[in-house]
Amino acid sequence: MQNTLRSILEATHDGMIAIDKDRNVTLFNKSAERMTGIRKEEAIGKFILDVLPTSKLPRVLANGEAEINREQMLDNGTKIITTRIPIIDESGNKIGAFAVFKDITEIVNLAEEVTNLKSIQSMLHAIIQSSEEAISVVDEKGKGIMINPAYTRLTGLTKEQIIGKPAAIDISEGESIHMQVLQTRKPVRGARLKVGPNKREVIVNVAPVIVDGILKGSVGVIRDVSEIKELTEELQRARQIIRTLEAKYSFEDIIGKSEEIMFAIEQAKLAASTPATVLLRGESGTGKELFAHAIHNASGRKFNKFIRVNCAAIAESLLESELFGYVEGAFSGALRGGKRGLFEEANGGSIFLDEIGELAPNTQAKLLRVLQENEIRRVGGTKAIPINVRVIAATNVNLERKIAEGSFREDLYYRLNRMPIYIPPLRSRKQDIPLLTEHLIHKLNQDYGRNIEGVTEEAADFLNQYDWPGNVRELENVLGRAIIYMNNNEQYINISHMNFIEKDKPELVKGNEQNNHELSIEPLTVQMERYEKRIVQATLEKFNGNKTKTAKSLGISLRNLYYKLEKYGLVDSV
Repeated sequence: MQNTLRSILEATHDGMIAIDKDRNVTLFNKSAERMTGIRKEEAIGKFILDVLPTSKLPRVLANGEAEINREQMLDNGTKIITTRIPIIDESGNKIGAFAVFKDITEIVNLAEEVTNLKSIQSMLHAIIQSSEEAISVVDEKGKGIMINPAYTRLTGLTKEQIIGKPAAIDISEGESIHMQVLQTRKPVRGARLKVGPNKREVIVNVAPVIVDGILKGSVGVIRDVSEIKELTEELQRARQIIRTLEAKYSFEDIIGKSEEIMFAIEQAKLAASTPATVLLRGESGTGKELFAHAIHNASGRKFNKFIRVNCAAIAESLLESELFGYVEGAFSGALRGGKRGLFEEANGGSIFLDEIGELAPNTQAKLLRVLQENEIRRVGGTKAIPINVRVIAATNVNLERKIAEGSFREDLYYRLNRMPIYIPPLRSRKQDIPLLTEHLIHKLNQDYGRNIEGVTEEAADFLNQYDWPGNVRELENVLGRAIIYMNNNEQYINISHMNFIEKDKPELVKGNEQNNHELSIEPLTVQMERYEKRIVQATLEKFNGNKTKTAKSLGISLRNLYYKLEKYGLVDSV
């Protein structure tokens, strides 16, 4: 019986220590060894305070009072909960004391962690509840588990209507972004929806909540579009005020690494370092205005005004007074005191004259005077006003042909053509299409509030094969329309999103000329130009379109070659 009892005491998970009336250790089981780090052989028969200096068993033996569930720290740092009782014989004599104890170190640490987690949870709950942003949280099954007061104010929906209900319960128009995020495990930003009974238009950002690789739910932040619209309108008004006062773009904003575009950028940087008048030439949509901004921003005039004028967008009867201003009484309706023109506004800075080929002859004459004399005269005035303005002009028409037709002044042409820069069409630098596509998708994501990641391989091949008669502007338009046709859960533009493009559109007609001409009815200059065109075209074909080798073989500069290619419509002949 005694052996059985000893076996039980040794096997129990609780630590047990007993002392006799002389305070010597009589029992020290294996669990006591494990918790104290003291071997049984080092304890049995020894004075208890020599074994465990912090032991309270001598006190229990002395006063004969039991101590129940007392917390104690052992010398090795182990926390225990212990019960100590005196051992009394049948005659009532105290013959020893006994302690049974448990290791509660892990339990205490766990309790502290739980306490910390509760504190963090309380803190996060307080933050969410006090946030001015409308917030909703769902679990991994898409059931609502939390909303804040801002959410109720925005949507008109209460906790009772949301908590425990499917994520789509608050949507009046659109798809549940919470469910989309739970399915894809990817965040969605800038999704537009209508929520609540009043169909409030909102923008939603939703992110998954993943803990140790396990999806726990998602959290959404909802913003009122009406407030964003007001801010956008204010921003647009501000932009309208400053849009004619400063250039927005620099050379870093010009996307492309092809030989053609890099050459144009090098020429533009060279132009920026000089005060010379610049003529930007290229098809519509190639980015002539972007180059004008960059030239101004890279010049010594960058801290002064940058005025933009589209010569084709202003009525001929108004353009002259807009450019040069007018004096009081110059015409019916003229403001009292007159008005400063755009050239005066740009004094010290730059003026960008887009569509310069559309200027009326009378305005051309006045512009020529500005370039020659650096002064202007207001409409109806006689006083010459000195100005210091850098002119950057742009055109997508053949000025040489307009000169031959008599609709553009040759002397003005030579003044404008001091520093010509040819901007290549997109079809001649198709290697830049992937870079441009990536840049434009990023821009369109911000404009449309989408999160499109790119285009599929099939769509990329299609973009590369298309001829792009509208150049970069058309590329942006195609991508923008494709994104509009995409569903909210689609991340990549594929070829089906671009089926509005005429895939079988005929190629642009190239300027091929007949070899035989009636020389007698054409001026000598026209015949010489035709002959020069054939030489340039033949040399270009000989070198398989390599413009550097072509220019070297012809003994002309690369810049001059680009000018001739554009002049004769040979940009895409090879």
